[in-house]
Amino acid sequence: MAEHPTTTVHTTRVGDDGEGVVFLHGLFGRGKNFTRAAKDLQPEYRSLLVDLPNHGRSAWTDRVDYGQMADSVAEALRADFAAEGPVAVVGHSLGGKVAMVLALRHPELVSRLVVVDISPVRTGGGEGEFAHLLDSLAAVDLGSLERRADADAALKEPIPWDTTRSFLLQNLRHGPEGFSWEPNLELLRTSLEAIGGFPDTGDAVYEGPVLWVAGGRSDYVRDEHAPQMRRLFPRAHRVTIREAGHWVHSQEPEKFAEVLRGFLEHTEP
Repeated sequence: MAEHPTTTVHTTRVGDDGEGVVFLHGLFGRGKNFTRAAKDLQPEYRSLLVDLPNHGRSAWTDRVDYGQMADSVAEALRADFAAEGPVAVVGHSLGGKVAMVLALRHPELVSRLVVVDISPVRTGGGEGEFAHLLDSLAAVDLGSLERRADADAALKEPIPWDTTRSFLLQNLRHGPEGFSWEPNLELLRTSLEAIGGFPDTGDAVYEGPVLWVAGGRSDYVRDEHAPQMRRLFPRAHRVTIREAGHWVHSQEPEKFAEVLRGFLEHTEP
């Protein structure tokens, strides 16, 4: 894998040949969360794993704005990965909303779109949980940490779920000055209402093929969301992976890879 920082977003490439596929992660995530999915597409596809603004190794901003995030991704794609033509874009949750806005604002960059367990509507209900997680991370006394295990121990009471804690601890970085969190925790905490919303995109419609993937054990994709989804994306086709929750690609990686590859192989842009 080769890392490619830009002025706004940090990216990592997986593979060198084949059609391009871009992956956009969810809240608390980073591009490398999609490493397995990218490797499952080799050798026929090359992938770009993006750290969205305020996450991973990408730049922090002064506000959370889906249009701004989509434009930052577009800038990076236009300068490099999609310089020779449009690419497929896969986005989960927060990244799914960014991917949808990207397709609506910059359709010339997107050959096909995959939206994973999110809808183009206000997605309430999870803000309290996200606030708790952000507050728990911010409460860790980073200056007292001697090793990563100390942070794990400090988070065990407020976040007792091992898999969730392990996922969040991927955001802890150690440098010359000690430990620090890569995501912009303060901004994300104060921006949960904006994160839960979806911007007004005017009359924009994306005419390309769209795979809308839902987790069967999640409620982020509902039947009542379908009219809005198809208004913006008239060629959307919905697939539900029954045994998956919200984190479809990590909870059912083999099925997710099968569905994604099938869409890429059998759908014409």
